[in-house]
Amino acid sequence: MSVPSGHPPKPERTYRLAEMTTQEAAAAVTSAPIVLLPAGAFEQHGPGLPLATDTIRAERVADLVAAGLAGRAVIGPILPVGVSPHHLAFAGTITLTTGTLATVVREYVAGLYRHGWRKVLVVTGHGGNNATLTTVAQDLLATHPDLQFAWTPLTALAADVVAGMRVSEVHGHSGEAETAQMLHLAPHLVHRDRLTAGTTSTSELTPLARLARRAGHPTLTVRYDQLSANGVLGDPGAATAEDGRAVVDAVVSRIVGFAEEWLDS
Repeated sequence: MSVPSGHPPKPERTYRLAEMTTQEAAAAVTSAPIVLLPAGAFEQHGPGLPLATDTIRAERVADLVAAGLAGRAVIGPILPVGVSPHHLAFAGTITLTTGTLATVVREYVAGLYRHGWRKVLVVTGHGGNNATLTTVAQDLLATHPDLQFAWTPLTALAADVVAGMRVSEVHGHSGEAETAQMLHLAPHLVHRDRLTAGTTSTSELTPLARLARRAGHPTLTVRYDQLSANGVLGDPGAATAEDGRAVVDAVVSRIVGFAEEWLDS
């Protein structure tokens, strides 16, 4: 039967709490014990990727994970702005303080907890959120001892896949792996003609930047304009949608595998 113009068919099933009624949400507490919270950032991603790159990737992965869990997880409210002071030299970047992000995550969790959920998994597309999420997890052990709170990055879960890609000596933010994921997940938002290389080798880094990037040493945090003139680490022009699919497939598979064990624990 054809659908009248202007009235798209309703999806057979939604995993998003925002699209459920309150009655459906009440039922989901039992049928879907895990709540996925997509978290991202609102920050520069070089000349070729949108400001919401991290949020878009987190949302898409959460959708795929929920589908992979076949109704045993729901997707809660999105955290669209993260901790991004290191990108403030670039136009469009908006940041929360670590304290504000921590408060928002805790209050999201408190609301979900109040209605009966005891397993929350934050899917974050932005590495700048990691330290805050670790702190929140520690705090929740004291304030909500019967709550199980987890969080996961995206690209880091597929480090082995990225290692098999053609990447620059220096790569990362807005580089090959991140651009590849966007070419797979949201190609319409990628400006392919603007995918220009940023910092690609250690020889291009200042002594301070080299120190900040060095592994096995004390952590030094620097601004991204001190790492790259255009905000890019790597060569996004070398990215392919096929590589992006491989990264995303690995990430989704590993999160689903974790969640399945978690549900049975």
